[in-house]
Amino acid sequence: MLAASNKLRGITEMIYGGIMNRVTMKIDGMMCGMCEAHVCDAIRNAVPSAKKVTASRSKKEASFLTEEDVDAGSLKAAVDATGYSCLSVESAPYEKKGLFGWK
Repeated sequence: MLAASNKLRGITEMIYGGIMNRVTMKIDGMMCGMCEAHVCDAIRNAVPSAKKVTASRSKKEASFLTEEDVDAGSLKAAVDATGYSCLSVESAPYEKKGLFGWK
């Protein structure tokens, strides 16, 4: 199982060019689809290397993938400047899942 995980990590590195991190932010104040779009735009402007940027008003969170380390303070400031409240920023290693969510 460990060998398969290492192989998957190697494939992820080949596809994305490095180790990817998933950054998840808890955000308060999003009410509609345009709110989600504004938050996504703020993230893309603050982190140009961000990929797969998504925001969900129902979950009250936004997430994206990046190879770089992200400064939580500047990211929080960028979202707060749009009028929404960034409550927390968390980062964790990302492993791409295979077909049907299998590793």
